[in-house]
Amino acid sequence: MKRAIYPGTFDPVTNGHLDLIERGLRIFDELVVAVAHNPKKQPFFSVEERLQLIRESVKGYKRVKVEEFNGLLVDYVKAKDSLVIIRGLRAVSDFEFEFQMALMNRRLAMDIETVFMMPSEEFSYLTSTIVKEISSLGGSVKGLVPQAVEKALKKKFR
Repeated sequence: MKRAIYPGTFDPVTNGHLDLIERGLRIFDELVVAVAHNPKKQPFFSVEERLQLIRESVKGYKRVKVEEFNGLLVDYVKAKDSLVIIRGLRAVSDFEFEFQMALMNRRLAMDIETVFMMPSEEFSYLTSTIVKEISSLGGSVKGLVPQAVEKALKKKFR
């Protein structure tokens, strides 16, 4: 079984993330969406909330698992018996950071490959940060995020 790990903060999960999950399922037998505990970031949603929102958003996908992880990504990938990390690239600005991370991960674990995937053009501008900003200012995020996320954002910003 070919299993890929799709790591991220997912704060919150967007339709761009779901687009990459769908694309990943075309290539891999199973996809693990791995929600990172990132001490450098101060997420808007707790890890538990993010896990719940992602699970609600992917409940129709039988070959997707949603988990949290701590520590080095390559250690988590090995523990999940995988050799592939999926990362999304929306624009050239994403490439430099993702390229550096992929090379560092390769240095730490030569047998693990990073696969870069581009989202559909309709989501190429979409970020979780933009979604939170729009929602915080009272704007509609309909069509940008799954319905569960839209509701959760409205609830947080009341």
